[in-house]
Amino acid sequence: MENEQVLQLAIAGDINAFQTLFAGFQPQLKSYLYRLLTDRNDVDDLTHDTFIRAFSKIATFNQESSLKTWVFKIATNLAYDHLRKQQRWRPDAQDRAADLAIGSEELRQAFWMVHNTSPAGAYEMREHIDYCFTCMAKTLPIEKQVTLILKDIYDFQTKEIAHILQKTEAIIKHLLNDARATLTDIFEHRCALINKEGVCHQCSHINEIFNPKQNQQEELMKLELVKESKHYNRKDLFALRTLLVKAIDPLRASGTDFHDELMHCLRSAIGDKADFYDREPRRRE
Repeated sequence: MENEQVLQLAIAGDINAFQTLFAGFQPQLKSYLYRLLTDRNDVDDLTHDTFIRAFSKIATFNQESSLKTWVFKIATNLAYDHLRKQQRWRPDAQDRAADLAIGSEELRQAFWMVHNTSPAGAYEMREHIDYCFTCMAKTLPIEKQVTLILKDIYDFQTKEIAHILQKTEAIIKHLLNDARATLTDIFEHRCALINKEGVCHQCSHINEIFNPKQNQQEELMKLELVKESKHYNRKDLFALRTLLVKAIDPLRASGTDFHDELMHCLRSAIGDKADFYDREPRRRE
């Protein structure tokens, strides 16, 4: 719950009070927007736009929800406007990005440069599973993606998500169940960590490339997701995956820069962005 005195000052138009409250949940807001937008520049832009839009409308905040939920609603609407002009990703988007990377020596060198020189360019298998989750979630319709991420990754209550999306709680529950079922099916058929017949070994394959001295099996067995895959309960495996993802901030993890390069490559491969080599330099926080 927001500090009532600071909140009332903010509602009265005190920008410093509003900034204080906004700063309290800004890291989580930016992390959330990144999972929707997958572009750090876009995240910075929409975070700024959210702040401006929210402060300009602060007098209309009627406290039916927390300020955080109200601001997330504004951010979600801005993100929705941004995303509805784009096609949703197909489950094979990462495969297409891998084909692009494999076929380009220049691209491979770019990955090595980030890996070797960036303080946030390490490759960490847990973080790649988070990256994969973000990619797979983007195959969902936007409302299902938002519902799933807000509920399972950021622990918003059903009524809060209903407020953000302007839906009934019953509809939110339906969207959530459908989203979980869809992603569970995708991961079951794609992810080799949870199913021996899975077609995707990307997290392990990239780990072998960038961490050649690491004991691959030891690293895999550190993951509860891999340990529990032997028992193979679809629902439990998906829950374990979301627990792993919840523990990672994609904008502040040890391999943030490396995975951001992968994300740029992916968007280029599917035609979501300008060519990988022609993109503008990223703005740093």
